Amino acid sequence: MTNEPIRDEPSLFDALYEDENAVVRALRAGAQAESSDEEGTTALYLAAVQDLPGAVRLLLAAGADPDRASGPEAGDLPLCGAACGGHTEVVEALLSAGARPDLREEFGFTALRWAVGLGHARTVGALLAGGAAPLLPGPQGEPMLVLAAQRGSLRTVRALLGYGAGAPGQEAAVGVALEEARRLAGLDLEQELLRQLEEAYGTGLDAVVRRDLVDGEETVAVELLRDGEPAAGVDRHTGHAEIAALLEGVTRGGVPLGTTPGASPIAPG
Repeated sequence: MTNEPIRDEPSLFDALYEDENAVVRALRAGAQAESSDEEGTTALYLAAVQDLPGAVRLLLAAGADPDRASGPEAGDLPLCGAACGGHTEVVEALLSAGARPDLREEFGFTALRWAVGLGHARTVGALLAGGAAPLLPGPQGEPMLVLAAQRGSLRTVRALLGYGAGAPGQEAAVGVALEEARRLAGLDLEQELLRQLEEAYGTGLDAVVRRDLVDGEETVAVELLRDGEPAAGVDRHTGHAEIAALLEGVTRGGVPLGTTPGASPIAPG
């Protein structure tokens, strides 16, 4: 299988913006599942990032390679695109079709690195259940458990612990994750996020704070506005205190709640 773009049947890309029936018609009319557009974006990658699990399954069944890189520099992977958006059903479909869970895309990111860093706990659970390695570090050498503690998603931390991120030999990573969780639990998170944005983009812009529940976990987001329009933003989950308490139990030799060896403490689907 070559990674060279196959530039044909643009109707397949039009079909992705319609519905699954349109995708079926395009494939039956001769569109190739491995098609890519003029920028090198594959149909499978587009379906993955748009959270179209039905279309993803159709393309995979028609022969699309789940690991084929996409984009002008062939640097984007369907699994990473789906994980970045928290599209759990798409992630499961790609893994079932043989996508390699720890394959790195451009800049060294894996699907798990994206999902952990963005706090997509259900997607993290699906990736771990599909064979992603919880101890594989990110492109800067960052342990996944530390990244999850910084993010503040308690469910993500529990998922990683359930798959061995707090096992014997991982004391250093657990200790750093605990320190980070304690540090962030002691901060005014809204002010900390605003400080980070102003450090990067300067002061004087209006700021908007939003709090949401995502899969049962609270998130706080801070956006800077320029002329009334969003100019930059950053968000975090707010479970740092709970994560610190959980990791304190791990350091004392306790077993993380709701975990058993090899089993995910959260339902990925």
